[in-house]
Amino acid sequence: MRLNRVLLAGAILLAMAGLSFAQEKTGSIKGKVKVETGSAAGVEVTVRQAEREITRVKTEKGGDFVVGRLAPGLYGLTFRKPGLSIGSIENVEVKAGKTRSLGDRLVLTIDEGSIAFIRGSVFSNEGRSVPNAKVELARVMEDGTTKKIDGRLTTETGSFAFRLSPETAKYRVSLKLANAEPVTKDVEIDGAAVYRVALSLPPAPKPKP
Repeated sequence: MRLNRVLLAGAILLAMAGLSFAQEKTGSIKGKVKVETGSAAGVEVTVRQAEREITRVKTEKGGDFVVGRLAPGLYGLTFRKPGLSIGSIENVEVKAGKTRSLGDRLVLTIDEGSIAFIRGSVFSNEGRSVPNAKVELARVMEDGTTKKIDGRLTTETGSFAFRLSPETAKYRVSLKLANAEPVTKDVEIDGAAVYRVALSLPPAPKPKP
């Protein structure tokens, strides 16, 4: 019995030594992914050498990730998540027994090919662009009611833009006017594309004689 215990303890020590030796012969990469919108969790991180995939992990809550047990050498990393642009970092050097930190310098932006845009301009009744005009966006519900989603002022060139999910829906763009009814136009979204709208100020009321 005592001999078995000695053998078991020896096997455990050998396994621990082997693990420590393997860790000393390999390195790791860690970093943090930021996203322009939404959650940074669940971003797929693919580690490769040239075109050959070595391993892959997913970011945790907050965008953090760690890739361990990498042989010393140069690696490339590719970052993917539906709805976001694909990111990559090249020539990341891994050294034995070291952890290479990439910090938080990678930011994944929205993939414009997967969203819908409502872009438009506001014009005066003479056809000139109107800057700083108040434009609001509302979703038109099935019962005909509206739910405000966003609002902004037009740029110096009188333009505005809203980014939306590409799912089928109806929206109402409203040009808000002081002491007057808003000018509105409805837009139906049915996929990822750019939908354009032009809004014009009503003619100025004629002075009373």
